[in-house]
Amino acid sequence: MFHLGDQCLALLADMGTMGLFLLSTVAGLFRRPFRGRELLRQLSFIGAGSVAVIFFTALSSGMVLGLQGSYTLKKFGAEGMLGSAVSLTLIMELGPILTALMVAGRAGSAMCAEIGIMRMSEQIDALECMAVDPFRYLISPKLLATILSVPLLTALFDVVGIYGGYVAGVQLMGANAGSYMNSMMVSITNHEIRLGVIKSFVFALLVVWISTGRGYFVHRIRGAGFGAESVSKVTTQAVVLSSISVLIFDYLLTAVLL
Repeated sequence: MFHLGDQCLALLADMGTMGLFLLSTVAGLFRRPFRGRELLRQLSFIGAGSVAVIFFTALSSGMVLGLQGSYTLKKFGAEGMLGSAVSLTLIMELGPILTALMVAGRAGSAMCAEIGIMRMSEQIDALECMAVDPFRYLISPKLLATILSVPLLTALFDVVGIYGGYVAGVQLMGANAGSYMNSMMVSITNHEIRLGVIKSFVFALLVVWISTGRGYFVHRIRGAGFGAESVSKVTTQAVVLSSISVLIFDYLLTAVLL
């Protein structure tokens, strides 16, 4: 019983620490001087660097949806709804989720490891000794770059995925091209697009918050060990927590906004 209570107190303390961490990171966006060059570097790493993995993930996902959707809808004589099924699935669900998961695995892990190594090698302590705000200097540019990059990557995912569904459903399975495009244009409204955009912003915040926070507090995390071992464990933990948080908030946002 005491062990369970100790774990609950540690969890609450961790949640409070992460909450204050997020507030400090957001406040760092408004402190001068703003690091514009670092923001561009992070946009290049998080955004442009993730284009290839997003492109191929979206293309394969869209083609799978096109093949399976065409096969399933033919059983019910509803091949004309293929475009609607593919586009709505990508825009409302798969686009934001898979984009966030890919960014968490590629960029989130790198951000966590980078900050974790800086913490263990006392570089962050050195910044504080020189009166340099580590949030403004390190974390805030990553936060802003991720929030800007993930929605754009999600839009790319949606476009490429819909094209992949067209290739698989129309050109490979023989569905009618006009019906595919018409059903897609009729079914997609501002509500569905708005839902996908809101999800992409929330998922971006979760990924960068958890990834940078785990790395920043690597020296305080229970059972993480010390040195390189602690950084590796915390990096794995950051990716897992980010992925789980994305899936949980996907359901919550869908339930509230749908």
